[in-house]
Amino acid sequence: MLIDVDALGEAEGESWVWHGADCLAPDYQRCLVSLSPGGSDADVVREFDIGTGDFVEDGFALPVAKSNVAWLDADRLIVVTDFGPDSLTTSGYGRIAKIWRRGTPLAEAQTVAEAETTDISVYPISVLDGDRRWAFVNRGLTFWTNELSLLTDEGTVPVPIPETASYEDVIDGRLIAKLNQPLETGEATLPIGSIVGYDLAAIAAGEDVVPELVMAPSESQAIEEVSAGGDILWVKALDDVSGRLFALRRQEEGGWTRTPIDLPANRTVRIAETGENLALVTVEGMLTPPSLNAVTPAGAVTEVQSLPAQFDASGMEVEQSFATSADGTQVPYFLVRPRDAEGPVPVLIHGYGGFRAAQTPTYLTQQPYRSGPLGLFWVEAGNAYVLANIRGGGEYGPAWHEAALRENRQRSFDDLHAIAEDLVADGVTSLGHIAISGRSNGGVLVGAAANQRPDLYAAVISGSPLDDMKRYSQLLAGASWMGEYGDPDVPADWAFMREYSPYQNLADVEGYPATFYYLSTLDDRVHPGHARKMAARHEELGQTFYYREYREGGHSVGADRPEDAVRAALLYEFLEKEIGAE
Repeated sequence: MLIDVDALGEAEGESWVWHGADCLAPDYQRCLVSLSPGGSDADVVREFDIGTGDFVEDGFALPVAKSNVAWLDADRLIVVTDFGPDSLTTSGYGRIAKIWRRGTPLAEAQTVAEAETTDISVYPISVLDGDRRWAFVNRGLTFWTNELSLLTDEGTVPVPIPETASYEDVIDGRLIAKLNQPLETGEATLPIGSIVGYDLAAIAAGEDVVPELVMAPSESQAIEEVSAGGDILWVKALDDVSGRLFALRRQEEGGWTRTPIDLPANRTVRIAETGENLALVTVEGMLTPPSLNAVTPAGAVTEVQSLPAQFDASGMEVEQSFATSADGTQVPYFLVRPRDAEGPVPVLIHGYGGFRAAQTPTYLTQQPYRSGPLGLFWVEAGNAYVLANIRGGGEYGPAWHEAALRENRQRSFDDLHAIAEDLVADGVTSLGHIAISGRSNGGVLVGAAANQRPDLYAAVISGSPLDDMKRYSQLLAGASWMGEYGDPDVPADWAFMREYSPYQNLADVEGYPATFYYLSTLDDRVHPGHARKMAARHEELGQTFYYREYREGGHSVGADRPEDAVRAALLYEFLEKEIGAE
């Protein structure tokens, strides 16, 4: 045990929530630990010494802010934080990057990069590649476009990747980036969703660089994670939403070899850590608890540890199906139900559909996200749970996301409707027994869906939701999402946003589905005002709604497990009351 977060919070009179640690390679003895008060996005940063097991006296420390920090070396950090007046963007994130030397006041840190106030943010990247450390500063122009610069002793050098591309990692002196648009190189067109490599030494020298193709996904694949370890580039992809892992190695004559790793299908796979010719990978399914596996480049897989099963899955089954959306697109979803289920049963459908975030089949004790074991309780009681893979997410790469971007948002709602209708047509459920669930951007989804199809849905769970799309860009971090939704202050954008905005379209409709809102007062990402306004409007219209605002937890509404348990129990009773079997 290095840090007991609960004990630390009790000793300091603060409800700390763990936000991670960045340990300095290759020794990994000094770590920058991030702790959030009450679960907010803002956190404190403190330097921790693993050797002594204590925070470093007079070490690096930052007060509460939405900070981004990275090690430059043992005595220097690249810091982006709230430096005072005019140091934040309109989205509320730091816009100035500075180098801060140990033992000096933060006020004396040297500025190395600045963004415009109207940009989204600036954040540093630092990565050890063999015995050389490469450092970068990324300027977020919009949520989906960036300018990346290489940090050198002489200043910053622009990295010539497309603004729409995203940094992934560095291996053997090559920066690996993912293309979110096709790229013309003069010799070939590199396809959307591919990962490509750039020679960093040539970039640092100011030379022209032509990217090389590292891996292109197939039509059914989306590359999600990339991590370098030794001379191996580990790539985690989705293939029809099932996790797959590949080990890539660059050849001396150019080109990359690819070795697929044999892992179970219909699982969520995550790269936990990579080292010299070894990757630690977690694997879990909706009925299979998470396991940690050691994987070699040759394809050998050894289970290191597995969490014990938390429920008896022998009486349950998982299947993947595809629904046909309004425009003919095949939309996948995962269905979990009792193996001996007969006839229609009540069903809970969870979806998201935004920000390239794929919804993958994780263990049922954590489905839906931030609702504790609600999905498990629901299936154990004889009902069905569905995880929807609608457009707007990243299940099939950037194109799947862009299909529901901005003026095309209706496609994500159509996809959800299609899944619900497919479940009815297949006899899995029946009208009057369908609930939908969504969080954050998923709040837009379920709010719009309920307004559009009150005949199809009988209950709605909406967590930390966006609802008032006319005002969202003026609230907290909302301005950073205009690349996803549009700018409501631009008449042409508001014209299509007005068509689906949950708050503006909430009306006195017969049979409107009962809605349960849960949120946190300390959410500093999506303003609690969205859910509050929806609740007030429901009350004006005399519609059935339930409302739980927990003070702590931030956007995740997750500061402590007892509250998670209470929320899961309340949501279960809500579903039983509103759509339970007659």
